[in-house]
Amino acid sequence: QVQLVESGGGLVQAGGSLRLSCAASGRTFNNYAMGWFRQAPGKEREFVGVISWSGGGTYYADSVKGRFTISRDGAKNTVYLQMNSLKPEDTAVYYCSARRGGSSTTPRLQDYWGQGTQVTVSS
Repeated sequence: QVQLVESGGGLVQAGGSLRLSCAASGRTFNNYAMGWFRQAPGKEREFVGVISWSGGGTYYADSVKGRFTISRDGAKNTVYLQMNSLKPEDTAVYYCSARRGGSSTTPRLQDYWGQGTQVTVSS
């Protein structure tokens, strides 16, 4: 059974940093793209960024480009989201996802989801 478990969320002041982790288990993810999405209250889930598990190529939403960085540790089967220069509008529940084959920015095309971790940025 595939499991994605996020951790690392919390409360931070604007301008601060957080690092989210997504621990993956249940299968090998060599052919998967690992994504991060977020959902604020009353809004749809939106794409944040994605990394190719095998090649390490990354792609980001314009709203986080230059501030957020995705990386992965194959030995630990873990993907990270380093978030710097956080803004109040980054407040949301952040979700990790996995998708077989090529990456996608569309939530409904992801194959697996984690349970989410809350990130709150105060002004």
